[in-house]
Parts: sequence; C-alpha cells; structure tokens
Amino acid sequence: MAVRDDLSTPGVWYFTDAMSAGEAADTAGFIESLGYSMLWLPDTVGRDPFAHIAWLASQTERLNYATGIANIFHRHPGPMKQVANTLAEQTNGRFMLGLGVSHGPMVAGLRGLDYSKPLTQMREYLAAMNAQPFRGPEIPEVPVVLAALGPKMLELAGTASDGAHPYWTTPEHTARAREIMGPDALLCVEQKVCLSTDADAARTAAKAAIAIYADLPNYRNNWKRLGFTEDDIEHRADRFIDAVVVWGDEDRVRAGVQAHYDAGADHVCLQPLSVDGPTTLDRRALEVLAPNA
Repeated sequence: MAVRDDLSTPGVWYFTDAMSAGEAADTAGFIESLGYSMLWLPDTVGRDPFAHIAWLASQTERLNYATGIANIFHRHPGPMKQVANTLAEQTNGRFMLGLGVSHGPMVAGLRGLDYSKPLTQMREYLAAMNAQPFRGPEIPEVPVVLAALGPKMLELAGTASDGAHPYWTTPEHTARAREIMGPDALLCVEQKVCLSTDADAARTAAKAAIAIYADLPNYRNNWKRLGFTEDDIEHRADRFIDAVVVWGDEDRVRAGVQAHYDAGADHVCLQPLSVDGPTTLDRRALEVLAPNA
C-alpha cells in the first residue's frame, strides 16, 4: 500500500483533542466510510500525534494518516525517523510524515527553545534525519512533506523532502508553490470550508478559526505576501475571510476545493468549520462533500 496512490482523493484535517479516544476512533471510522483518503492531525499542546495515529490506525482499515505538522524542535531527528518508520510498518504504509518549524511563540516562547534560524534548522534537521540509522523490519515508503509557506521553505520542500503541506492559504498560493517546487514535488494543501449559505454565520465561524492563528508571524507574513493588508487581517475584512475560508453551498465549496487542484495541488485536505462552534465537527459537511457522495 502506498500513500501516494491515494492523494488525488481529498482528505480531512481536524483537531480531535476535544474528543475521547473512543470518539476520535469513531470519527476516523466515519471519515474512512465516506471515502476520504487521509486524516491529518496536528502537533500542538494536546495529544502526541504519533501515539494517537497508532491508536486510530488500529481502529481503521484503509484510511491514511499524516502529521500536520510534527514540530521538529520537539524531537531529535533519530527518534523522529524511528516513530515515522514504526508507524509506516505497523499501518502497512498508511502514514505520511508532515514536518514543520511551527512558530516562534510556540517554540521560543512556550518551550524555551532556539528559534533563531528556522530555515537553516529545518535544512539541517532533514539531513540529520536522513543520516540516522534504523534497524528493523522492511518498511513501506514514508513520504515527508514540509509545512511550507514562504518561497525559501517551499524551495527546500521541493529539493530536500517529498513536498509541502501549506496551511491557511489560497489557490493563488498553491499556484506559486507549484511553480517554486516544480512539477514532481507533492503539494498537499489544507483548505478550511464552511457549508453554510448564511454569510454572517459562515464568516463568524471563519473568524473564530482565524483568531488563534492571526498573530502568528508565519501566517500573517504569508497572508501579506498574498496581497492582504495589516488592516484586512486585523479587522477580519470580508475579502480576507472569503479568500482563506471557502463557504457557501455544496457547489461553491466544491469549486473552491477544485481551484487548488486546478492550481497544481496533488491533494487537498478539508478542515470543516461549523456554525455551531469551533469544537463541533460538522458531520453533514463531510457527508455532503465526501468523495463517495
């Protein structure tokens, strides 16, 4: 089994930290039953994503899993290689490793770690991980993608890993990323969606999602590279909200997702936003937008 073979089918990106282990397993099974190809899970201050993926994969049969993203500052390159290879072996190849440098407030602020040269640190980390020994059974391929937004990290993603996993972006960014990385690198894009035709409700859900990210420099700088102003971002202007979150009826949302594929994405993972609140999984949205629908 190879993760690459399934990437053309959309996946799902979702936080499961508010769920019990059993609820998270039920959610993974639900996502699998709808025909989605992959479940992306974050690495923040909640569950360890690798231990969680081991549990979820044991409860599903076909669904692939990816870290979106594993923070390189939290793990030595050797153990990172070990856990990635172990998951690939135990899931029969249903695992992709997403790596990233996270953000200064998380790394230097919360963890007290050095965040002086994130691009250089990522380059050195990848080289060190590749050089680490691993002794164990034969393992399937473990694709490695980087959380890349800016041109330099995208270039590194295209030359030193299998590709990129951009987050909080637009189809315009996807086109730029494809141009920078070239035709062969994997481009796995996250897209937030809200299945609602109520503009006020949809934008309110979008603003709630943006609130925890808006002050993080990596996202803010990328939004400005895409043409949004500090005022757009700070005041959550409609043109900004409507560009980074696809909302509306089924046809409009599907068109927004397709725009990433048309711009050069290999894979799009949907993060459903609910008008009922940020901790509510919009199961109806996943059903309506499902590959099997």
